[in-house]
Amino acid sequence: MKCFSRYLPYIFRPPSTILSSSCHTEADIISTVEFNSSGELLATGDKGGRVVVFQREQESKSQPQRRGEYNVYSTFQSHEPEFDYLKSLEIEEKINKIKWLPQQNAAYFLLSTNDKTVKLWKISERDKRPEGYNLKDDDGRIRDPSTITSLRVPVLQPMDLMVEATARRVFSNAHTYHINSISVNSDLQTFISTDDLRVNLWNLEITDRSFNIVDIKPANMEELTEVITSAEFHPQQCHTFAYSSSKGSIRLCDMRQAALCDKHCKYFEEPEDPATRSFFSEIISSISDVKFSHNGRHLMTRDYLTVKVWDLQMENKPLETYQVHDYLRGKLCSLYENDCIFDKFECVWNGSDSVIMTGSYNNFFRMFDRNTKRDVTLEASRENSKPRAILKPRKVCVGGKRRKDEISVDSLDFSKKILHTTWHPHENIIAVAATNNLYIFQDKVN
Repeated sequence: MKCFSRYLPYIFRPPSTILSSSCHTEADIISTVEFNSSGELLATGDKGGRVVVFQREQESKSQPQRRGEYNVYSTFQSHEPEFDYLKSLEIEEKINKIKWLPQQNAAYFLLSTNDKTVKLWKISERDKRPEGYNLKDDDGRIRDPSTITSLRVPVLQPMDLMVEATARRVFSNAHTYHINSISVNSDLQTFISTDDLRVNLWNLEITDRSFNIVDIKPANMEELTEVITSAEFHPQQCHTFAYSSSKGSIRLCDMRQAALCDKHCKYFEEPEDPATRSFFSEIISSISDVKFSHNGRHLMTRDYLTVKVWDLQMENKPLETYQVHDYLRGKLCSLYENDCIFDKFECVWNGSDSVIMTGSYNNFFRMFDRNTKRDVTLEASRENSKPRAILKPRKVCVGGKRRKDEISVDSLDFSKKILHTTWHPHENIIAVAATNNLYIFQDKVN
């Protein structure tokens, strides 16, 4: 797996942690990361409700090696902490998901959500300002009309480039439970927001109402057996979407069949082997992320121990299964006690759908080549990721004699985990969020 072992890293940290990576606050922890459709912009959200947008360096003849580096483009506060007085609940400002809208003009648009509210943000540039008003002076003060003796035509004067982030829409009051995912439709007019029991369909132009298209809430909550964990629209078919559940199943729904998609058109689930059933079986089978491939032919799901690829034409079993950290199977009891077993890892495709990536513990992340069936474990850490250094594959030793370059499974740090990853849509550039650090790795250019 030649290309994977030649990734070059560089690191971004929030302003409050530039001097020391050990003195970060809870608000600095990155909670989502997402490339836009061109890969020129990369957005991160954190637990403090902030969104930081990075822009890729333009290629220059004098410094061609800087092509691919990302610098801060815009930073803004997307969500503030709120309090629901009717339910006596605090609503965190933490950004759960960010989704970019395809670019239609010079401005960029993205959706960001916390537990209850989705916002549509416009990010635009301004490098000119109007001057020469008739009714106000250059300082903005209103002029006395009696002193105006001539009519002036206002002109646009050049100014330093300013990047502005403006909230254009606020989609609220539609979710009783916490929003876990949002997805933009290929029709570019609608999107879905998903919580534990419902999926709502929104029009991007209408904020005061949404349509409930999935509702799995039972009449008696004591009969509740599963919750929705993630949902995503098909990349080409605007009427098709999929959602995953805590029971390890995926349902494919067609909005042309009925207004309420309670009846799925396809149901994907792998039968459980009775010989391997244990107390933890139901917990580790819960799907934390579901992603359509770019070509729309496959679905990828991530549960606690594996990544599975499903063919949309085959519902009874996955097409491929990849073990992410099978060496943790013997440690499920301790992982249950420290709540790590409930961690929600994301998964991502590369631009050609030939490689998949997902995170693990000890700041490890895994890549699987679907064509060669080879895999690699890489580490995102300050010690091993000096700028322009080549990443070395890591190996975990389960038992017996440990080699020099291996790490024992008992030495893994479960407080260091990579939950959020994203892949450039066209190139071998990846972004990995490790606590309060953002690592961007790019394939080495010869």
